[in-house]
Amino acid sequence: MKKNIHIILAALAFSIILWGSVSLSNDYYATFNFPLRLINSLKNYTTSTHLPEDISVRVKGKGWKLIALSLGSESDYIITPKKEPGRQTVYLSNYLVDNQWLSSGLEVINISPDTLSFLLEKVISKKIKVVPDLNMKFRSGYGLATKVEIKPETTTVFGPVSEIRNMEYVHTKNISLDNLDDKTFKLVGLEDLPGVSYQDSKVSVYLNVQKIVDKNVENIDVNVLDVPKDRTVVLLPNKISINIRGGINIIAKLNKDSFKSFVNYRDVVLDTLGSIVPIIILPANTKLIYSKPDRLRYVIKKYN
Repeated sequence: MKKNIHIILAALAFSIILWGSVSLSNDYYATFNFPLRLINSLKNYTTSTHLPEDISVRVKGKGWKLIALSLGSESDYIITPKKEPGRQTVYLSNYLVDNQWLSSGLEVINISPDTLSFLLEKVISKKIKVVPDLNMKFRSGYGLATKVEIKPETTTVFGPVSEIRNMEYVHTKNISLDNLDDKTFKLVGLEDLPGVSYQDSKVSVYLNVQKIVDKNVENIDVNVLDVPKDRTVVLLPNKISINIRGGINIIAKLNKDSFKSFVNYRDVVLDTLGSIVPIIILPANTKLIYSKPDRLRYVIKKYN
């Protein structure tokens, strides 16, 4: 029996091959998805219409042919519109002759969608601001110390007139960043829009992440501006203390000379409460938490 095992295995393999050969010679139905590609040969025109990425094709054919199609390299279903601008409607079944890799030896039962409608428009260009699409989560106690930097800040956009004419900015692709606690640099592409291309395919996004801290600054002088020559305004008090917040590397460099505070004489004259809120000029990338006192009393003296 052991001597005949190889004969049995050979007979079994032959039977399987014979069965498979007979089975694959029969007709079967199958449905495939193929990428859709529109080839526009009209110079300086494009489409802004959202077209489906794939089409669904139901076919009938010999089993071996269907297997070859499913195992073969992915092929695009190509359609070529007329060389004329404006609205066009195409029937995908009319392009089987241009996609013989699909129609050769197979019967196409249906294509879904079976019809496409799109608009061919003239291509224009425009320089547009780039806006980052960010989802940021910071480690506790950290945050942005300065505004997000993008280089280049603008890019030239090429696309259909209806899309570009009213476009004020273009977004980057979405960036999701978690647990940020240090300076971060990312190279990111711009959003995909139908028929749109960019002079700069990618931009640099820089995030100046620092530990966020508070700092008290005391004895800041408050000046009175535009006082007439025959008058004097005495503020009570004439100095304030403030609490500010910002990135640790920015806050550490600041002292009271980094801040300016004043009131306008006109605002003093128009005041009806007997005290006035001082105006405080902060350095860039800092935030005022509070000032003390928040209002100043005053005395106006007039000279004869």
